[in-house]
Amino acid sequence: MTIRDLFAETWLALSGNRLRSGLTMLGIIIGIGSVIALTGVGQGATASVTSSISALGSNLLIVSPGAARRAGPVSGGAGSAQTLTADDVKAIKNDLSAVKTVAADLTGRYQITAKGTNTNTSVIGTETAYMSVRNISVAQGSFFTDRQVAAASKVAVVGPDTAETLFGTEKSPIGQTIKINHVEFKIIGITKSKGGSGFTNSDDVVYIPLAAAQRYLAGKASALSNISIEALDAESVDLAQTEVTDLLLTRHGIADSTKADFTVLNQADIQSSLSESKQTLTVLLGAIAGISLLVGGIGIMNMMLTSVTERTREIGLRKAIGATATDITTQFLMEAIVLTVIGGLIGTLLGFGVAVLVTKLGLVTATVTTSAVLLAVGVSAVVGVVFGYYPARRASRLRPIDALKYE
Repeated sequence: MTIRDLFAETWLALSGNRLRSGLTMLGIIIGIGSVIALTGVGQGATASVTSSISALGSNLLIVSPGAARRAGPVSGGAGSAQTLTADDVKAIKNDLSAVKTVAADLTGRYQITAKGTNTNTSVIGTETAYMSVRNISVAQGSFFTDRQVAAASKVAVVGPDTAETLFGTEKSPIGQTIKINHVEFKIIGITKSKGGSGFTNSDDVVYIPLAAAQRYLAGKASALSNISIEALDAESVDLAQTEVTDLLLTRHGIADSTKADFTVLNQADIQSSLSESKQTLTVLLGAIAGISLLVGGIGIMNMMLTSVTERTREIGLRKAIGATATDITTQFLMEAIVLTVIGGLIGTLLGFGVAVLVTKLGLVTATVTTSAVLLAVGVSAVVGVVFGYYPARRASRLRPIDALKYE
């Protein structure tokens, strides 16, 4: 049997019952589409988290109150522990050689109101040095000064998303007044966009002087959410982390480091832990999609077994006029492979379309890679071979005389 004859017979067999062929391919289409779309969402989420962490700052250490908690500082929450004080910040600034810049912050979520609008977002009370440590730039206006921090001035710098939510795109927020917890603050600046989403969106935030946050919002002058530290350079990050840990253990009177009432994480730790979580999510999503692909493969096998039964006399006739067992195996195996490959190509287009739609809707930036597409199509071909082989072998082993007598 020539290649041309093989493809012609395959086309005739599959087009002879188009509805059944289409329904059989549907399982493969959904499986491949799910694999591509879900792995794209997982990879996009990983890339987004990595980008957000990189935008936090350079050579960054984050000290948070309380025992170690996985990726805690990224969320910006202080938890229930109140173990970091202004004196700790002063000691870190004055006593450590590997530290370049230090900025404390007091963070919470509050209802922000303006004329006729409101939003609920993060309010970060901090110091002027926070700009340098956390790599923040001002697009309009200015950041607050050390003098304004010391005076607990009621001024605010807002992220671009917060500004748009409260004032729209036509009106400049500079000079406008907002209320945080019923206390009026005057907007003096808008930060440049850094991107992000959810609780890690650095574009949806309000910055106010630390002393103002302590006086007007939190009500606890010594309570800090985090201490952000910039090391001298990349080579000094580990040394700075060790110095900060030893200093705070001594200041807090803790001899056993495992009982520390604070956590020191560097940027690499945060990125590694969150990347591992996102990669695990990607694998999990891929595994869930793979189950539907397995179901599609079982559908292929079921259809091919049915086809063998329906075409028993045809198989007997072919073998009677000289077709070999290899010819019969190849014919039925080719039918299974063609079904899965066509389904795989359609599923690839479907998965890519879903990824584009999710990105356009702003739900998450899905990233579809070439390797994911090649893997999905390759897997679909393998599914065709694996699940089509048994029916093909069963057809090839039919005895011509028995097949011709089959009713």
